[in-house]
Amino acid sequence: MKVAIIKYNAGNIFSVDYALRRLGVEPVITADRETLQKADKVIFPGVGEAKNTMEYLHANNLDTLIKELKQPVLGICLGMQLMCRHSEEGNVDCLGIFDTDVKRFRPQRHEDKVPHMGWNTIDQTNSGLFKGFDKEEFVYFVHSYYVPLNEFTAAQTDYILPYSSALHKDNFYATQFHPEKSGKTGEKILTNFLEL
Repeated sequence: MKVAIIKYNAGNIFSVDYALRRLGVEPVITADRETLQKADKVIFPGVGEAKNTMEYLHANNLDTLIKELKQPVLGICLGMQLMCRHSEEGNVDCLGIFDTDVKRFRPQRHEDKVPHMGWNTIDQTNSGLFKGFDKEEFVYFVHSYYVPLNEFTAAQTDYILPYSSALHKDNFYATQFHPEKSGKTGEKILTNFLEL
């Protein structure tokens, strides 16, 4: 199986690479159009800032390429947010795969810390990514922006308010949390993605 990780100006690419290697997959990290189009699975990870990253994707024609991919694509963290229509982070238009916007967390109480950082549960799971899940599972988050609940919500998490911790539409899957940092639960999610 050929798995490609999209190479761009984002952090956490190598932790995703390492997580896949632990599962016995040797991914290629690439921005090459043909390699990405021919891969069986594509992963669009990301840690960074939305506006700068969208400018980079646009300058390198990766924005149109990602939208045209036909195989299963998994966006992670910033990757998920950039697959949405618009982000409040830098007030930037994104890829528009998911017809929903990305909002900034606004603390309601003194104990609400932003960024949302650490372990939290996912539930209401509804996607092939979560095959075999029958209860709340703990996964690892680091983010200051969130996607509200919408028609593409494939899992939800409660922090300050209930929001989408995963999305799914057609061949596009996305998680706000980091499966590559989420222990056995994250490994199971990555395995499910590879088996789609």
